[in-house]
Amino acid sequence: MKLRVVTYNIHKGVSSIGSKPRVHALKKAIGLLRADVLFLQEVQGRHDRHAERYGEPFWPSMGQHEFFAGDSHHAAYGMNAVYDHGHHGNALLSVHPILGQANHDVSDHAYEQRGILHCVLETGARPVHCYVVHFGLFEAGRGRQADQLVQAVSSSAGPDEPVIIAGDFNDWRNSLSERLRQALGVREVFDELGQSSAVAARLRALAGRPQPGPRPARTFPALMPWLRLDRIYVRGFQVEAAEVLHGSLWGKLSDHAPIVANLALDA
Repeated sequence: MKLRVVTYNIHKGVSSIGSKPRVHALKKAIGLLRADVLFLQEVQGRHDRHAERYGEPFWPSMGQHEFFAGDSHHAAYGMNAVYDHGHHGNALLSVHPILGQANHDVSDHAYEQRGILHCVLETGARPVHCYVVHFGLFEAGRGRQADQLVQAVSSSAGPDEPVIIAGDFNDWRNSLSERLRQALGVREVFDELGQSSAVAARLRALAGRPQPGPRPARTFPALMPWLRLDRIYVRGFQVEAAEVLHGSLWGKLSDHAPIVANLALDA
């Protein structure tokens, strides 16, 4: 069984400069990805001010997760940030039925509402546990949120069950990956794909230089990605391909670039 998965912080469906609606353009772009499962962050469930200012068709009356899902995907939404005029959070869209969902509040302080949305997919082969993640801006808080992620996965998915964890980790120093690998037995999709060639590895060894560890891809800012903020971790899958989508189209839609990965379920 194969899955094409995407993780994407959509910046609440508005442009990063000027906060202009990008909801329809996002839906079209997401459709072009032909993804089986989408892990979305900063999804606007409701925003009364934008609805009043822009109205239909520029600002759909339904939640963005429902709008993007349409008739092609099932949708789950985890509300994280709530305010007088609306709310936003994480969402998962899947061509496979969603057997169940749970949202875990991992907010580290009152000024950043963050969450982990856990969904179980019925794929026809095996149930797949999916976790949509959005961590905070401060490193100490992200460490505590990573501990809560480990606890959430360990308590809800058996050690032999396939797992996909994806989202915006804000982990620009890449300080969390090894912790997750050790605790959960996961791999990041660029772990093998980004490794040095055998020749380069041999030259480093001869020069007495240490081998660089696995490095996630650059995804932020979308127009000229420099920081490594977004991740897809997997367990029970082989990674057949992974890439970050660059270019003017993606740079106009959000401040993050999406990651796309093709996965094959282990036999």
